Amino acid sequence: MRRISALAVTAALAGGVLFTALPVTTATAAPHKTCNINQMGQQVADLKAKAATLRKLGEPEAAKRAQAQADAIAKKRAACIKADETSAKPRW
Repeated sequence: MRRISALAVTAALAGGVLFTALPVTTATAAPHKTCNINQMGQQVADLKAKAATLRKLGEPEAAKRAQAQADAIAKKRAACIKADETSAKPRW
């Protein structure tokens, strides 16, 4: 019985060390995200046009979803533009 308990404790400790080390390595290995502002602008325009079409066809719920997607992308796009403007520029 003691062997099983000792093995369980050892396995739990080893697993705990593994799980505490895992987020650190994945956080440092995450790729840097970039924004394609032109593509995001096109997506916003397309979704707004889709929302308008859906409203004309009598689909208000689908139009709200498309408009919500357009608003979310527009918000991300604005954040990308602001980040580009406020980021430190190299001095040459």
